[in-house]
Amino acid sequence: MSKKWLSIIGIGEDGIEGLSLMARSLFDQAHIIIGGERHLAILSPNDTREKIIWKSPFQDSIAEIVQRRGESICILASGDPMCYGVGATILKHIPIAEVSIIPSLSAFSLACSRLGWNFTEVDCLSLCGRPTYLLQSYIYPGAKLLILSEGKNTPRIVAGILRKRGYGDSKFTVLERMGGIHERILTGTAANWNETDIAALNTIAVECIADWETVALSSFPGLPDHAFHHDGQLTKREVRAVTLSSLAPLPGELLWDIGAGCGSISIEWMRSNLKCRAIAVEQNSTRLNYIADNAAALGTPNLQIIAGKAPEVIPDLPTPDAIFIGGGVTASGLFDICWNALRPGGRMVANVVTLEGEHTLFQWYEKVGGNFTRISIQRAEPIGKFLGWKGMSQVTQWVGYKNSKFKIQNLKLNTN
Repeated sequence: MSKKWLSIIGIGEDGIEGLSLMARSLFDQAHIIIGGERHLAILSPNDTREKIIWKSPFQDSIAEIVQRRGESICILASGDPMCYGVGATILKHIPIAEVSIIPSLSAFSLACSRLGWNFTEVDCLSLCGRPTYLLQSYIYPGAKLLILSEGKNTPRIVAGILRKRGYGDSKFTVLERMGGIHERILTGTAANWNETDIAALNTIAVECIADWETVALSSFPGLPDHAFHHDGQLTKREVRAVTLSSLAPLPGELLWDIGAGCGSISIEWMRSNLKCRAIAVEQNSTRLNYIADNAAALGTPNLQIIAGKAPEVIPDLPTPDAIFIGGGVTASGLFDICWNALRPGGRMVANVVTLEGEHTLFQWYEKVGGNFTRISIQRAEPIGKFLGWKGMSQVTQWVGYKNSKFKIQNLKLNTN
């Protein structure tokens, strides 16, 4: 079926009267209107067409739309349906060849016009149906953030996160019901924000200003060790930076972090790009709690955490682009399971500090090749009233590439 039977129309606070001619035509021709209570409430009482309110769970409504495929249906959505809206979800189930999408102005565009912000210099995110801790990875000095609220309580929650992170001086603006006669703009700082009478439909604008004593957390690999809660099972900062460099994350890729400890590798993998995904596998119950706490505090609450022994749980996991093994390399059968699961062209990195671990890695090397690096780090620490060098345990790192033409040692730059 290629006939366009479904229309998704973005609508603003100015209602049906604000629709373009094309959007109004599609709306008038539809036999069935779908939307939230707020959208359907603006329709004329004389409109006798079938109305369907979004169900909970939302997937039930999607299933009903798919079942009624071919009928003349119009979905009313807020702003731009393809900007954190229903349009992107619908298109996972119905091809674009059958759908007409007419966007209205997004809340982000409206907010930029009210604040005089350059849209290309703004970081945008939605907290609608998403963990509020996602905000953590967006915060840095000078950042301009536009945040879609889930409801009237979201501004209070966001202000609290900023204060706790040491960004209480940040300029804080809440824009309510933009584009309608009830539009209102409230301003203040995260530190003094105490507004409670806020419309459910609101967007938050933040200009991030760090308190003078706040140390910013970079998205570049190598966060300070104290940024993580741990029991000593932590890939140290310098080794972690080298390890992430070897893993070489790309946007959208999936990492398996085997023997994740406190989750530092998988968390920094995800912080490198908002599209990166990771699964942390750990059998120690205390460390599982550390991983969850660290993921929330550092802005990667979508990190998938799997409890159990790696050889037992990883066969059912989705195919990874990269695998890091930070613990348990001597476990029987672990290498074969991981290597077979790795996608062609993927890479596997393992760190060890024991002779037994090195022996295991050399056996892997004999099977598939790869390369070795020994990492030796010394840190200056007090010796009486002086400073002296104290060496950390040396780390042997093995990196293997599965059926890849890319060889580190043969890499040449084209300078022509």
